[in-house]
Amino acid sequence: MERGHIAHFTNTYRPFTNGIVRSVSSFRQAMTELGHNVFVFAQQVKDYTDEEPFVFRYPSIELPSQAYPLTIPYSPFVDTLLPSLKLDVIHAHHPVLLGQAAAHQAKELDLPLVFTHHTRYQEYSHYVPLPEELAKKLIDRWVGDYMAQCHHIVVPSPSTRDALAERYGVTEGVTVVPTGIDLMPFAEVDGRSLRQEQGWQDNIILISVGRLAEEKNWHTLLAAMPLVIEAYPEVKLVILGDGDDRGKLEKYVEELAITQQVQFTGNIPFAEVPRYLKAADLFCFASISETQGLVTLEAMAAGLPVVAVRGSGTVDVVEDGVDGILTDNDSTAVATALLALLGNQEKQQQLRLAAQKKAGQFNQLSQAQNLLEVYEQAITAHKGGHVVKIDRHRPIFDFEWQDLFN
Repeated sequence: MERGHIAHFTNTYRPFTNGIVRSVSSFRQAMTELGHNVFVFAQQVKDYTDEEPFVFRYPSIELPSQAYPLTIPYSPFVDTLLPSLKLDVIHAHHPVLLGQAAAHQAKELDLPLVFTHHTRYQEYSHYVPLPEELAKKLIDRWVGDYMAQCHHIVVPSPSTRDALAERYGVTEGVTVVPTGIDLMPFAEVDGRSLRQEQGWQDNIILISVGRLAEEKNWHTLLAAMPLVIEAYPEVKLVILGDGDDRGKLEKYVEELAITQQVQFTGNIPFAEVPRYLKAADLFCFASISETQGLVTLEAMAAGLPVVAVRGSGTVDVVEDGVDGILTDNDSTAVATALLALLGNQEKQQQLRLAAQKKAGQFNQLSQAQNLLEVYEQAITAHKGGHVVKIDRHRPIFDFEWQDLFN
């Protein structure tokens, strides 16, 4: 694609930090470097002014129970603006809200629609005010119907591609394109000054990153810590991130009697994350709902040995025993792996070198080139009138919308 005009529609963007924000930012930065014009359409954020150009905001509502403002997917300004941008493709990052706006605009402007299936949406059923099984069926059906409008699907890992084939029967028009990493900040930053600032000089720092939410499986990691701390009293677990479950997790840490050994930092600006990772001794991660394991990959780019629960996404970037250690989803298994690695400096060094080598395979520019090839395929599919084929004989399509009212 020569000097393409690309629009990304996302329900969340800066100043927030999460996997989707990072993905949009990474691809935008790399594609801009490659000479393309990339426009971002996101939610309005109170008291925040964009420093980067070509970011357009939909109105939003701030709700006390929501970590992010709720986007209102209607904007006369955007409706007027979009035709003038001469877009080649619209790329949606959610199946709802601005994802629906993206689908509507693609149809109105006769443009190809690409969708990145970023997450295992069924894992978020507890946020829907319906019985869990009904909520999961609703989410499944919604996602399936959304993908059937698209000209190509992007997934960040082979395991996600396999899950779509199994669940929705999607076998064509889907491509694995992991989010790329800008490796330079991890190479340039030094964490020693941060260790001094935080008073960590005498500690072994275990670090983890993620939203503080039920689906991230924090209880398994925290439950492993008393056994680790008993053997290594100088261990401190530092958790970067924030979320609705922070209060519950802080209470759980009190119950485990490890308050002094666990530090919740809250949200850290992404520019500071490499510094925190470089200040640590080991990365640990318990989420089993990832689609890529981006934060794990960034820890590997920082040269950290990794101990992680064997789960979707994580298994796509960590090879057990080679560039990290994978465990069962069990706190004792996690503690055992951490203790074994803390007691083996030679293994730690082996994993550091292998982890950095693995991270180098996910450099930002090469992944952006791969995504540009997907856009070309979507443009071709659109011209031919082809959309992604969903197998409507799958169980998810047994659900009917009227079931919500029965």
